[in-house]
Amino acid sequence: MDKLDAIVIGAGVVGLAVAASLSRRFGNVLIIDRAETIGTGISSRNSEVIHAGIYYPTGSLKAQFCVEGKQQLYAYCRRRGVAVNPLGKLIVATQVEQEEQLDALLAQARANGVDDLNPLGRRQLQALEPALKASAGLLSPSTGIVDSHGLMLSLLAEAEEYGAIFCPHTEFITAQADANGFRVELMQQGERVSLETSYLINCAGLFATEVATRIEGLAESLVPQLYWCKGHYFAYQGKSPFSHLIYPVPEPGLKGLGIHATLDLGGQLKFGPDTQYLTPDSQEDYRVPAALRQRFYQAIASYYPGIAIERLQTAYAGIRPKLQGPDDTEVADFIIQGEAQHGIPGLVNLLGIESPGLTASLAIAEQVSKQLGMP
Repeated sequence: MDKLDAIVIGAGVVGLAVAASLSRRFGNVLIIDRAETIGTGISSRNSEVIHAGIYYPTGSLKAQFCVEGKQQLYAYCRRRGVAVNPLGKLIVATQVEQEEQLDALLAQARANGVDDLNPLGRRQLQALEPALKASAGLLSPSTGIVDSHGLMLSLLAEAEEYGAIFCPHTEFITAQADANGFRVELMQQGERVSLETSYLINCAGLFATEVATRIEGLAESLVPQLYWCKGHYFAYQGKSPFSHLIYPVPEPGLKGLGIHATLDLGGQLKFGPDTQYLTPDSQEDYRVPAALRQRFYQAIASYYPGIAIERLQTAYAGIRPKLQGPDDTEVADFIIQGEAQHGIPGLVNLLGIESPGLTASLAIAEQVSKQLGMP
């Protein structure tokens, strides 16, 4: 039976960041994913936004890792040649009654250590974005966009430079802790494989709680319910009327940030995501119903009255692994469980890693190392 230093379950951006970090310390790291390649799920089905850390409750892991991770991510992209653009974001009130929410967001951002937001009035917004309809707004100059696939390729390449191996089409079956670490059973292309590893990191995204239930000795009470929340995106044909990202004030309870306008690195404008909780028996389904076009049109028209509905085209969808249910009013934080939480040395579970997981990925990887007792 082969003995590994670490097995990382899940080859999304967080799993790859963890693998790159661990591979600098160990020469024998295995990254597995049930899919055919890296980043086929959450990590490639999002807005590719580098968030500033504005919205999240002060003191939460989301706030801490977003603020830390933003700086780390910009520096990493510059160092590794990953395409990135800090083009800035406008959070806008379309009605005077919403302006109090902007004040609250400004205070929240400052409490989180985000001190670069600039309040703007109607005329200033009009000068920046003539096509925008808004009574007031906040400019976040450190919000940007990143080539998420390029980032993941870079993280994988970095891990492989230190000897890590990526195995696609590989499903985690079970793990049992012993005196030397873990005995792990995998299914690789129809063949059952047994391995030993000192460390086991669960970065399985949508399937992280399912993976956790297969780890013998982990208390059921430590595995929370995970809710799948689907978000759809529409592309906008033709030249973009905006040069910044445009976000309406967020929905109550942070269930979503509203149907916002984002640009990719090629200048393509897209709108989304909406928020649609799926039933517990749902399968992965990334289709975008054309019938959603009218709902998107109405939401977007509140801040972009010049929108032409015929230019809205179905694009793609993503599914977020939320720990916050559809009826919950409190914002659910990331869960990062190490030995201090579950009593199993060498195991770290990452649960509910949704937005801002992309922005926070490098900071989360650092936290995993800390949970494992590494400097």
